[in-house]
Amino acid sequence: MSDANVLDELPGDLMMWVLIVSELLVFGAGLAAFLAVRAADPSGFAAAQDTLLRTGAGINTIVLVTSGFLAALALRLRDADQRLKARMALLTAASLGVVFLVIKGGEFAHKTTLGITWDTHPFYTFYYLLTGFHAAHVVAGVMILVLVTWRDASRNIEVGAAFWHMVDLVWILLFPVIYLLR
Repeated sequence: MSDANVLDELPGDLMMWVLIVSELLVFGAGLAAFLAVRAADPSGFAAAQDTLLRTGAGINTIVLVTSGFLAALALRLRDADQRLKARMALLTAASLGVVFLVIKGGEFAHKTTLGITWDTHPFYTFYYLLTGFHAAHVVAGVMILVLVTWRDASRNIEVGAAFWHMVDLVWILLFPVIYLLR
């Protein structure tokens, strides 16, 4: 199979895949740096990690995975000519993205009440950078999902769902590394 055929078989749009791969590389580099700095101060990182709201982060994991499922379901529904159901699945997926942001905002506010900022400890520098950058991607993903709800061609849904799955994947990597790994 030639390279051109492989690219033709990618779901969605090639430029979206270029964006997705580049974003995964950025997050991967951030996680690698986090782990490298953590190796130099494991007890400091563990103490800082204990201030995190793991239950909220766990709920957020369920919220994003459910949202990703609904985005994938929307494509199947659209392909089955069930446009209204597809649109409802997309709007629900986007709404769950907003739920994620509300929970994450509550966690950031909790840190603020504790006097914890990005420069309190290197752990928090990475915490705010990685989870904040991810939250920005959630905002972009919510906007994309709303846009493809309005312009609900199957190809548009496929491209929007691909981006949303990247957002899911990044969180599934961030959650255990930042919140659980000791």
